[in-house]
Amino acid sequence: MRHNVKSRTLGRYGSHRMAMLRNLAASLILHGRIKTTLPRAKEVRSFVEKLITRARGGTLHDFRVAQSRMPHKEALKRLFRELGPKYKHRPGGYTRIVKLYNRIGDGAQMALLELVD
Repeated sequence: MRHNVKSRTLGRYGSHRMAMLRNLAASLILHGRIKTTLPRAKEVRSFVEKLITRARGGTLHDFRVAQSRMPHKEALKRLFRELGPKYKHRPGGYTRIVKLYNRIGDGAQMALLELVD
């Protein structure tokens, strides 16, 4: 039974999984869209949406909490200078997942994760 299990393990141990989520989130924030597998996209979506909600506040405390979650300097700058004010009046739903093809090598379902305009 999977009582109170809130996230996918994605076949990795905890520190590796967090590093992967941080890297995918930084890439999404910097480039606006990333192509990855569907389970990864679903995990990164919740991670990034919480960061954007923090950036909407824009306080020093919000910045430090976001920095502890994702210590990528350039992504944090873009998050707090551009994305936070951009989504200031949007009540959530900052990302979109578009399902793509199955990957040739292993048949994994691919998806495009992008920021909503």
